[in-house]
Amino acid sequence: MSLPDLGTFALVNDRLDRLSDYPFTRLAALLSGVTPRANAEPIMMSVGEPQHQPPAIIDETLRANAHLWGKYPPVGGTPEFREAVGAWLTRRYALPDGLFDAEKSVLPVSGTREALFLLALLAVPPSKAGRQPAVLMPNPFYAPYEGAALLAGAEPVFLPSTRETGFLPDLDALTPELLERTALFYLCTPANPQGAAADAAYLERAIGLARRYGFILAVDECYAEIYLDRPPVGALQVASGLAHGGKPWANILVFHSLSKRSSAAGLRSGFVAGDPELMSRFTRLRSYSNAGMPLPVLAASAALWRDEAHVEENRALYRAKFDAAEAALKGRYGYYRPDGGFFLWLEVGDGEEATRRLWAEGGIRVLPGAYLTRCNPGEANPGAPFIRIALVNDAETVGHACSTIARILG
Repeated sequence: MSLPDLGTFALVNDRLDRLSDYPFTRLAALLSGVTPRANAEPIMMSVGEPQHQPPAIIDETLRANAHLWGKYPPVGGTPEFREAVGAWLTRRYALPDGLFDAEKSVLPVSGTREALFLLALLAVPPSKAGRQPAVLMPNPFYAPYEGAALLAGAEPVFLPSTRETGFLPDLDALTPELLERTALFYLCTPANPQGAAADAAYLERAIGLARRYGFILAVDECYAEIYLDRPPVGALQVASGLAHGGKPWANILVFHSLSKRSSAAGLRSGFVAGDPELMSRFTRLRSYSNAGMPLPVLAASAALWRDEAHVEENRALYRAKFDAAEAALKGRYGYYRPDGGFFLWLEVGDGEEATRRLWAEGGIRVLPGAYLTRCNPGEANPGAPFIRIALVNDAETVGHACSTIARILG
């Protein structure tokens, strides 16, 4: 007896159909057929890809460890990598000596995107409090947060992060009913794209909610090393001062990357750190899904986490870019100087129309804010009036581009 032809689409996970196209896929479609003026040199400010020269230490260390390319790397990385990360976290966040156990609490990841996405498979149970689990995230948000929540079978809950809320989710607006079924809370600080950094009181409140209601607080701190005035506080820093039965990192995972800190996006290197019990389970999960970071890359990454000189130079370059942007945009489009990161979040009326105009008339490629936000049924998209601009080019180019934006948009 022959079997019926069910077709290809009967064989795939239909949760994918609930996802919109990735932001940059949508941007390509928006600008399809729009050709910049011939005399406009294109300036790409849509993608957060640093254009600084990567530190020479990367190439030097990769070459010195080239003999290791033929070896399978362990999922947990090397002791040298874990030690370098643990020492950096202790220095950067003024953790008490000996409190952070890097052997149990650090895991290398191939860029934080894959780890942030995979985390939902660890965090989301079939049900919580007898209902569909919820995954909380800021709105605007990083697209993998939403994709991870949906594909893990959770309900993504988008928390308004507007000027009125300090560009971070309003924790006091979270109801007990929602918190009881929350499995995971993605929190980005400094925020992408608004650049707002959570203070110690905010993080203490978030940590308290995670422990009270039994969910994982995933703190995406990938922009924490690009700050203009003061280094943002971190979740581990705040947790180290909280008494919690000898388990200071309970319910907390933090994510860091070398992509922005060290202008090394192509290295695909980051780490997750925190609750050792969660880390043990996360390592087990990743042993099935991830081949591990190559040993030469682990060595180069460890060298970068040990070095601060290139990071200070990096910050100085970004400060110069913000100075150039501010000279052109201060007083326009709700411009403000963010706490951290390298984005501008500008209110221009209609983000998609502004994006098309800037590409057509000035050869400047930006990202509509609506591609980073979601709306509730019957409501307007809160990101629709905005554009996101990545200050990844040199200061002179940034200054020219921002002046052109002001001229075109008026």
